[in-house]
Amino acid sequence: MKALVFHGPGQTSWQDVPDPSVKDAADVIVRVDAVTLCGTDLHIVKGDVPEVEPGRILGHEAVGTVVETGGDVRTVRPGDRVLISCISACGRCRFCREGRYGQCRGGGGWVLGHTIDGTQAEYVRVPFADLSVHPLPSSLASHDAVLLADIYPTSYEVGVLNGEVRPGDTVVVVGAGPIGLAAIAAARLYSPFRIIAVDLAAARLAAARDLGADAVVAAREQPERLVEDLTDGLGADVVIEAVGVPEAFEMCTRMVRPGGRVANIGVHGRPATLHLEDLWIKDVTITTGLVDTRSTPMLMRMMAAGRLPGAELVTHRFELRQMEEAYDVFSRAADTGALKVVLGGPQHDTVAAAVPSREP
Repeated sequence: MKALVFHGPGQTSWQDVPDPSVKDAADVIVRVDAVTLCGTDLHIVKGDVPEVEPGRILGHEAVGTVVETGGDVRTVRPGDRVLISCISACGRCRFCREGRYGQCRGGGGWVLGHTIDGTQAEYVRVPFADLSVHPLPSSLASHDAVLLADIYPTSYEVGVLNGEVRPGDTVVVVGAGPIGLAAIAAARLYSPFRIIAVDLAAARLAAARDLGADAVVAAREQPERLVEDLTDGLGADVVIEAVGVPEAFEMCTRMVRPGGRVANIGVHGRPATLHLEDLWIKDVTITTGLVDTRSTPMLMRMMAAGRLPGAELVTHRFELRQMEEAYDVFSRAADTGALKVVLGGPQHDTVAAAVPSREP
């Protein structure tokens, strides 16, 4: 098969690799029908994630069709169309029993495209299938459903739930990339009074407005002053950091009200200063986290019901064989306007599966 292989910092190629095979009775093999790229993939390509070894197939988000199952798999069978979660869960360790699948110590957690071969390929082996793939309703198109693999559960769990967004809150989302935009859409489920989006790019601020932000402001245009003016000097109830740079995090801590919450989603590669000289007296709660994906079934129902946008977040579509071109477009988002980039071939309404003959 073909796959996108990491060969070291700055080096990837779309190349021939061996087909995956079932290695454990809990595995499934999935034919990839739609796959997307993540900012974390760009961090890997840059060399920021040293755990990813040369030779690794990248990717941790996909929708596909099951073609083979291990003997212990009970929830899906060949021919089923499924969402592949970015998090795998053994279901047995302490953290999985608490629903904290992202911290799995039984061989799961974030493994796809990280410590085992991932989804940016024509086929992928998914471990712990009964907890790590989700059958998809026919009403959800693959190019929409793939957003449920990572950005929606991440923005919902690490941003909205950790930030404890409540009806009537003023919510600020710093960073209007795919995760930030998904956070805006997910926060709206809780009827906040106002959502304010902050970003450097005008195109992303326009997208934030389209997805429900009540106010938008460029990062260079004193967003802290706007938040102060709109809250009568109090500050925001919840501030969600969706960038992953020190300046953005520190801005968030300046915009939150006393007793408010700062929910950090961004992946940080550099230290940020925690200004306790200002924060110690403000009763501020700061949270971090890796997504657990325990909310995925609920979010899937919400998208199927039209309560969460799908295609509105997708700006570019490619065929799988255009993987390297897709990476180029996604990595130059400031120039290309890329938000979510989705790859995949023609979609099929039905999948032929082998059925044993009933003839004598």
